[in-house]
Amino acid sequence: MSTAVWPPIDRHELVKKQVESQARELEWLLLQLRETLQSLKAGLEECAALLAPAENGSTLVLSSVRSESLKGVITRIGTRIVKGNIKLRLATLPPPRGSPSYDLTISSAPHVPPLVIQQLTSVRTLINACLDVIDVTTWTGDSKNASFVAGQFRLLYDNIQEARQALKGYSDVQLPWWEDPLDENVFEPPLPSNLSFHLCVFDAALLLEIRTLEVHNGGDESHSGFSIRDRLAVALGGTRAPVHDEADRTFTYKGREVRVKEKIRVESQDPALISAMAKLNALEHSVASSRKALNIVMECEE
Repeated sequence: MSTAVWPPIDRHELVKKQVESQARELEWLLLQLRETLQSLKAGLEECAALLAPAENGSTLVLSSVRSESLKGVITRIGTRIVKGNIKLRLATLPPPRGSPSYDLTISSAPHVPPLVIQQLTSVRTLINACLDVIDVTTWTGDSKNASFVAGQFRLLYDNIQEARQALKGYSDVQLPWWEDPLDENVFEPPLPSNLSFHLCVFDAALLLEIRTLEVHNGGDESHSGFSIRDRLAVALGGTRAPVHDEADRTFTYKGREVRVKEKIRVESQDPALISAMAKLNALEHSVASSRKALNIVMECEE
């Protein structure tokens, strides 16, 4: 069974009508996308508010699972950690005499460099860039030019996707721990040279990794993951450091070749970051749907 137009229309006239119909559909879609942009702007502003500095900030508990290795709290305001007190009980980090734990306290002195989470700084920058794109598209650019609007939506999509990936933990902004040593003066007293403190965002949670380090000597290598010094200490009644996934590796940290003696990893769920990532997921899906609709009407391919 076939469908035909009656009365018959000349082929050239039919092509003309199709072009006119497509133009009207594109005009309607561009009008709808202006409303979509305002909805996207509202969602992005909500994300920006979740990451903006608040008076009280977010106080998060840090606790190792089924052990007393790490206990503490930190306070995040915007992209910075402004307060923190962490107690460590590690086999390879003896506490000061008379103390049951090794305490790390973030200094509140005004001259101390801030503890900034670069991923959150990147996310805020990308969200602000998205808001600028929307303002340009709405007020300065030619919102009736389909190619221009398509380019702006592509830019929006790329920025939102990059922001979401930064909160997910997959971002070039966050360097590996050995390439991004923390200034020891962030803490009071300063962080000891054999301790690495690495804080980042992973799956919209704050992830803290503590490592005790030792200078690596080539003669101490062992295929078992323990140096000759370690095995001798255990033989004399010392405590063997827990096995971890970096035991067989060496790293260049602050210009020295080091090995990781002990490693502990603790996550703390941050409700504001979880909410921000959920909103970014929804915004990314909305932009992707708008781009798909625009490409179909414009007969473009990705």
